[in-house]
Amino acid sequence: MTTPASPLVSYLPAAKRARPGDDPIFALNAEANARKAKGEAVVNATLGSLLDDTGALAVLPTATRAIREVGPADWAGYAPIAGTPGFLKAVTDDVFGPRKDLAAQSVAAASPGGTGALRHAINTFLEAGQALLTTSFYWNPYATIADEHDRRVDTFAMFDASGALDVDALDAALARHLATQGRALLILNDPCQNPTGYSMSAADWRGAADAIGRAAAKGPVAVVIDSAYAAYGPEKGVLGPITALEAVADRALVLVAWSASKTFTHYGLRVGALLALVPDAAERARIGAALTYACRGTWSNCNRGGMAAVTRLLVEKPLREAVDAERAILVRLLNERVDAFNAAAAHHRLRHPRYDGGFFVTVFTDDADAAALRMKADGVFVVPIEGALRLGLCSTAKADVVRLVESTARAVR
Repeated sequence: MTTPASPLVSYLPAAKRARPGDDPIFALNAEANARKAKGEAVVNATLGSLLDDTGALAVLPTATRAIREVGPADWAGYAPIAGTPGFLKAVTDDVFGPRKDLAAQSVAAASPGGTGALRHAINTFLEAGQALLTTSFYWNPYATIADEHDRRVDTFAMFDASGALDVDALDAALARHLATQGRALLILNDPCQNPTGYSMSAADWRGAADAIGRAAAKGPVAVVIDSAYAAYGPEKGVLGPITALEAVADRALVLVAWSASKTFTHYGLRVGALLALVPDAAERARIGAALTYACRGTWSNCNRGGMAAVTRLLVEKPLREAVDAERAILVRLLNERVDAFNAAAAHHRLRHPRYDGGFFVTVFTDDADAAALRMKADGVFVVPIEGALRLGLCSTAKADVVRLVESTARAVR
């Protein structure tokens, strides 16, 4: 039997022929796990899932119970295209909290996790060929989502000389986007930004709101608060950023990408939503219709059973109180690692952003790829990004934090 020759012409369009088959972070995680399976003492600080200090996935028991209690009809039946009304209301109330006035001016659509919410924002509020704007350190799948939908990523310098958000750089970048493409879509991952761990201060948000307001005088501007880690941040939510942006909400579109993945430690459930704060009722209806149409044209509808469970966790007081108490234990666990990192990093004089909490932190270095290779030789796995190493404290036991920092210090010098 002869082997057929390779086709002379690829079945793939040219733009899709050289795409990687696996996410680099998942590939690093697989390599770390393979070495660990052979008996090596590995520190795996790559993946973005919260593990306890034994290395087991940290799962909120009340969330698990709520999922198990969902009935067969909710698991089997189709959900409405934009999401179940109860779920959308529960998420809206969770985001806006006591600000019922703002909740009444919003519209939402369910999505498969926060990634789906970001997909909707990028594809709905930018034209093909245009670029989204985000910080110079950012979650790399922003670029993957943009590329998959014929969009691009442009960045501005995230930090100024004092280590705060570089508002001047943001101001200039927004002006550039309005001048070159007639609109701007800004994504800010806050609090506990992935990959830096940085949470924007109230002054950062006031400066960002001022810049957004100035840009919005020149054309349409939308800003996405990517709130994936909000439950682990200092304020346990995004009401602070929303309050800062309220001053420009009559001129700029405020969006929130909401995710249940980290909030309820069920990453595979794939439940999320995109919310839009739109004071004008007619425009709010148009945006709601566009998001519903986008749902139908991509995933059709979302996980009805997952939405049912998350709705209960958000609205039923006994369940919400129980899951909040369980999450508080995980936040303390994570913050102990943060404190250990900050102490060890200060001792070794590592250069990193302010780190008050969250799943990740970055350590600045000029040659991240070489540094990450040196660390792999130590049995320590981290993620190299442009200008830094991303360290996942979420997956690093407290007892391993000093080893992680010491290996990092050797690698970046």
